[in-house]
Amino acid sequence: MPEHQYEVAVTWTGNTGVGTTNARAYSRNHDVAASGLPTIAASSDPAFRGDPTRWNPEQFFVAALSQCHMLWYLNLAASAGVVVTAYEDRPTGVMIEDVGGGGEFQSVTLNPVVTITAESDATLAEALHHRVGELCFIARSVRTPLDYRITIAQED
Repeated sequence: MPEHQYEVAVTWTGNTGVGTTNARAYSRNHDVAASGLPTIAASSDPAFRGDPTRWNPEQFFVAALSQCHMLWYLNLAASAGVVVTAYEDRPTGVMIEDVGGGGEFQSVTLNPVVTITAESDATLAEALHHRVGELCFIARSVRTPLDYRITIAQED
């Protein structure tokens, strides 16, 4: 079985001069980087004292599920002879907090809008979405339920 390894650097940039002397004394800002790639400015969700102008881990989580789904879907479509000419997803996630302040995602809903050529099979194009869950390594690695609201549009 092939093994793939991934390495990133997460660097806290939020020391305001007094470190973590209390929960309000520091910024949640940090940078996410990987060799050869642009650095991503990140923070926590604004609900958790984060910077609303930066990405947060919850957004990364939802985006990763959507990206993995899309990439596997495009591969399956190409293999099945479904010609995709456009793909857009606006995924949403619902996270709940527990009494102790922790939390978890209750659900993530993918909303892919896929445009295919007039000659492509729209029924097959939709069915392929339901196979992705068996293959997407991110979806297979989390326990969050995934829902799908699929729209297939055919070109004229």
